[in-house]
Amino acid sequence: MLATLHRVLKLDNPFEACIWAVAACAFWGCMRFGEVTVKTRTAFSERLHLKRSDAFFGYDLDNKPYARLDLPSAKTAKPGEIQHVFLAPQNSLCALQALQNLFRVVPATSRDPLFSWRDKQGVIRPMVRDVALSFINSIFRASGWGTTFGHSFRIGGASFYLSQKVDPEIVRLIGRWRSLAYETYIRAFEQVNSRHTANLAGNYGY
Repeated sequence: MLATLHRVLKLDNPFEACIWAVAACAFWGCMRFGEVTVKTRTAFSERLHLKRSDAFFGYDLDNKPYARLDLPSAKTAKPGEIQHVFLAPQNSLCALQALQNLFRVVPATSRDPLFSWRDKQGVIRPMVRDVALSFINSIFRASGWGTTFGHSFRIGGASFYLSQKVDPEIVRLIGRWRSLAYETYIRAFEQVNSRHTANLAGNYGY
């Protein structure tokens, strides 16, 4: 589904470049959709929402690129606590490339919304949740997929990581879950549980 979006979207279009950045970051960062969008155009707050200055690009100990998003507010964060979203390269569906493309196509100041686009009058607009989902779902329906919801990206990202045998503790850290309880609601975990836990007694000859 992510590949379908990437194939269809016009990444030189300000609105669609923002849509792709929203989708890629929400999926690979296991982010809540409310962390990459706002409820209404006027709802954006520098104190609550991601700004351009909250995105950092760097290199890790293996000299591989990564991005860090510093969330000024999050559902599970204490007042004043900043949570971090870490994004790694992902070939053609890369969130890092999606953000860098967004910055090129939609120039903005450090205080503007991270996930924003420019209308025909050149006005910066934050990406509104319902607008983004409606546009994304129009593509999915045209491609024969069902309707997706905001939380689908967070759940989908975590489910994908688990299906690729990423350690559940790493997935917990990616999604900023405070306990392994998140496994009880990830819909695909039952499909990959055996990869992590099956036949362990065989290690002891039983």
